Amino acid sequence: MKPITREAVAETERLIRPYVRRTPVLTVGLEDFGPACEGAPRPLDLKLEFLQHSGSFKARGAFANLLTRKVPEAGVVAASGGNHGAAVAYAARKLGIPATIFLPSVTSPAKAERIERYGAKLVVGGERYADALAASEIFVAESGALPVHAFDQPETLLGQGSVGLEIEEQLPQIDSLLVATGGGGLIGGIAAWFAGRIKVVAVEPEGAPTLYKALAAGHPVDAEAEGIAADSLAPRQVGRLMFPLAKAHVARSVLVSDDDIRAAQRALWETLRVVTEPGGAAAMAALLSGKYRPAAEERVAVLLCGANTTAVDFG
Repeated sequence: MKPITREAVAETERLIRPYVRRTPVLTVGLEDFGPACEGAPRPLDLKLEFLQHSGSFKARGAFANLLTRKVPEAGVVAASGGNHGAAVAYAARKLGIPATIFLPSVTSPAKAERIERYGAKLVVGGERYADALAASEIFVAESGALPVHAFDQPETLLGQGSVGLEIEEQLPQIDSLLVATGGGGLIGGIAAWFAGRIKVVAVEPEGAPTLYKALAAGHPVDAEAEGIAADSLAPRQVGRLMFPLAKAHVARSVLVSDDDIRAAQRALWETLRVVTEPGGAAAMAALLSGKYRPAAEERVAVLLCGANTTAVDFG
């Protein structure tokens, strides 16, 4: 098994660099987001990772898997709430590899449509991610296809960790980084990269507190899988590979409500004309709701990680 280290993240980033976008950052004033954020002017740095191929950070981990693991003739298979499936479908199309994607019924239509547009075979069944994962495991046993796990796979963590590498190059001045967290592939890879050199804060929905409960228990445990962001931030458990990284290098987990997330989506649209899906706005929700309060001189960055949604009417 590949070690999930800063050095391994850097090596993986060099490998996937020709296939992924270096997404931009935007510095704004936190006070621009309305009365709840008024006070002394404070710069806020936003990493616009939703501009990544396939509409989320997941393309990084997908390419890391497909470029470093031996892919059989049967191709690859992935279970996903939507974004991982879209990323694997995109990477597979680029590399000429057959892909089969299993989704639960909770998946956003925008994500399912994107997967089909990339040419992957789509199988929808069950209500939650855990159901899709179980169905995909049966398919792997029958077909011999290569499984690409959404978060509990070394290559996935290493690919997602490249976001941290970019953030450090683009925003060397930050003290803290807020990261939406579901299964933990993204924050696990980022934690491996920074290794305590900045404060990394997980943000989770109240209806799916996977890392929050794992940190309290000292190991991954079952958690609820509900809420507005259930298609991207609601696995049954946080990943076992990422948990030691989180325990060592994630400062805390902050929980936000569905209303907090909706308010953050609206604020990003009204203030910046930025569209995010619920999971993509969760980290911003922690800041705008006051669930995370920076110290007086703390320079905070927020990772906006996904935008696969049809929430805005462009009529």
